[in-house]
Amino acid sequence: MRFRFWFVIAGLYALMLMPYARAQTVPATPTEVLSKDMREEVVRIPVTVKNLYGKEETKPMPITIYRPTGEGPFPLLVFNHGRAVAAKRASQGRYRPDNAARYFTAKGLVVMVPTRIGYWETYGDFDPEDTGNPNSPRFEGFDEAVYAQVMATVNFAKTLPFVDTSRWLVGGQSAGGHTSVVVVGKAPPGLIGGINFAGGSGGNPDTRTGNPYAPASLESNWAGLAKTAKAPMIWLYWPNDKYWGPDVPRSWHKAWVANGGKAEFPVFARSPGEEGHHGLDEDMDHWLPYVDAFLNKLGFAAPAIAVRPPATGFAAIDDVSKVPVREDNKPGYQQFLGLKTPRAFAVAERGGYGSATGDYAIGRAMGRCQRFGFKCSLYAVDNDVVWAGK
Repeated sequence: MRFRFWFVIAGLYALMLMPYARAQTVPATPTEVLSKDMREEVVRIPVTVKNLYGKEETKPMPITIYRPTGEGPFPLLVFNHGRAVAAKRASQGRYRPDNAARYFTAKGLVVMVPTRIGYWETYGDFDPEDTGNPNSPRFEGFDEAVYAQVMATVNFAKTLPFVDTSRWLVGGQSAGGHTSVVVVGKAPPGLIGGINFAGGSGGNPDTRTGNPYAPASLESNWAGLAKTAKAPMIWLYWPNDKYWGPDVPRSWHKAWVANGGKAEFPVFARSPGEEGHHGLDEDMDHWLPYVDAFLNKLGFAAPAIAVRPPATGFAAIDDVSKVPVREDNKPGYQQFLGLKTPRAFAVAERGGYGSATGDYAIGRAMGRCQRFGFKCSLYAVDNDVVWAGK
């Protein structure tokens, strides 16, 4: 996916030695809209990584930061992105998991999202995540490269006054989920949990649907990592995942647990989309309760899942005149009325709005409203007005 972006240039190679307050915000495009409610920003830190063949390079790695309300210090979640095919890695852009990040920040976590070396602006002839022949992959280069980048992110976080790295988590989707397994297996100081969304390696949904290359090799790799793992994990997979299929992830999980790793493995039905590999974004309604329970057990008990208020009878659902938005935003409510259920419409304190339909419509509508920095409330859900008035 392509993303527009703002840059926060934080001293590049000297950044790790600089006070955070000296970072400079430099907009890259005037059309970029950062999520103001989470104080989203982007920094770059120097990271040195080595590939499978021993080549070493140092490059500036972009990190997107999302923050909870307040000044902290807050525990940390390092969340990692997947791996597009080579032809798309340059254009996949800065990774911005806004919807998930809004939930995690509401739980009281600073979320730091590195866009790893070899993707987006650092894409080129150096790929530290190359595992060699897909039929007989070697994971030692990948493991060391992703671990180095996660730990560089954690070490940078130690310089920030609003982050408490004495308790931190790792998570991610696809290759980012693989990354979370690697990090948990290496058991760094302060790590208290890991979240794996559809993690794995060797998948190709176009040419090998549900049949990844050499799944036994990854199983062996993860079995070895499990022997030194300490932190508990939760693994989330969907049966209509075109990368792994329904059965391979179960074998990976069985090997992890058999060798000492701790990981919950909730069972999901097919995700709403055609590709279950994207359940992180497309099936929040179902994964949120499981992840919420997992985080609650780790001490993060703040309520963070958007819930449906009761109908208030404030107005008829189709009475556009009663909707508390600016006149120029009334057409937005008319569009909302044309959406299929589940659907939600949120209103902002200065007349703005956010709307959404489908999976986790309530949370997405609130997020789209809040991202501009205004306080928002739900106005309508499905066919009911739930707003009580000011």
